[in-house]
Amino acid sequence: MAWGQGVRKPVLGLLFRAQQQAARGYSSSSFQTRVLGTHVPQNDMFHRRFSSQVSSSEQMNLIKQLRERTSAPIKDVKASLVSCNWDIEAAQKDLRKRGVVLAAKKSSRTAAEGLLAIAQDEKRAAVIELNCETDFVARNDVFQYLASSMAKMALSAQGPGQLFLPFGPEYLENMSIKLDHPKLSGETTVQSAVTEVAAMVGENVKFRRGFILSTTAHGVVSSYLHTCPQPGLGRIAGLVTLEAEDSSVSLDALKTVGSSIAMHIVATKPLFLSKELVSAAAVENEREILRTQAESSGKSQMAMGKMVEGRLRKYFEEVVLMEQKYVLNDSTNIKAVLNDLSKEVGSKVTIGNFFRMQVGEGIERPEAADGSEPIAHAAA
Repeated sequence: MAWGQGVRKPVLGLLFRAQQQAARGYSSSSFQTRVLGTHVPQNDMFHRRFSSQVSSSEQMNLIKQLRERTSAPIKDVKASLVSCNWDIEAAQKDLRKRGVVLAAKKSSRTAAEGLLAIAQDEKRAAVIELNCETDFVARNDVFQYLASSMAKMALSAQGPGQLFLPFGPEYLENMSIKLDHPKLSGETTVQSAVTEVAAMVGENVKFRRGFILSTTAHGVVSSYLHTCPQPGLGRIAGLVTLEAEDSSVSLDALKTVGSSIAMHIVATKPLFLSKELVSAAAVENEREILRTQAESSGKSQMAMGKMVEGRLRKYFEEVVLMEQKYVLNDSTNIKAVLNDLSKEVGSKVTIGNFFRMQVGEGIERPEAADGSEPIAHAAA
């Protein structure tokens, strides 16, 4: 009994002192801090002791929030949150640093997917190609926003008097671009914006090339985009300029026909504007191939000559825009379409320039080579 009373006295003494500290406004955590002789703010003590014990549901919520903010891969989002003790602001900064390093490491990987973006007015059109590794990233809203912004910038940056201007990454990459997207905002260089998007999506992202097409005459620049996820974006582009001799004619009819000819260009892949613009070397090369094919038929020289000329006309119908059958009405050709348009507006209408462009053409893919570079064609 005496022993029990002796034990209760120190226990009661400890409880009494704890009650006194509580009466003075100290919490148990601050009391522990003072006993240890270390003056740490109560909130910091709480953070250190309990941040590692974030509930599973709160962890999922933080991952979702950071994913929505950055579009970064989930595994990278979680890794940054864990390394930053689930502090979302610190994790966002860490993710950007981590992403730039990863983007640099991935820059050598093949990027043959992506999008074309077009920006235009009545007299000019700019189209750029922004590449990534997969079509999944090409559907990402940040990727699409950057592509559209770069096309608009290219259009505004064009100097006067250039009817057709092909350009590479060096033309835009050091220019300043203003961005206004929830996940990509502020003013930076084009190259920095491309690197930041690459960090967000976890793939190699590259600005590959662009073209600007203009007309100084009384006319229009028309375009068509195939596989178009939203206006101004697509995988294949056709552009054409239509010009009227009489500067007083309305351009409405030219816009309508121009749009359909741009679609025709995407579908038929013409290489030349007119027969006169096909080089003599190209004609002779094709004639030699056709002559070799005709000789295997065993027919007379006269018959073989007719076969060669007939097949050469067919070749022109396949590769020369003015000779091609019109995709919207195969009973006529593009030359006849322009003649009908000229009669409608009361003035001669001609094609000034045209070109076709496709995402990834000319890039060596891991499994195969794909396509060729687009060719621009000017009237003589």
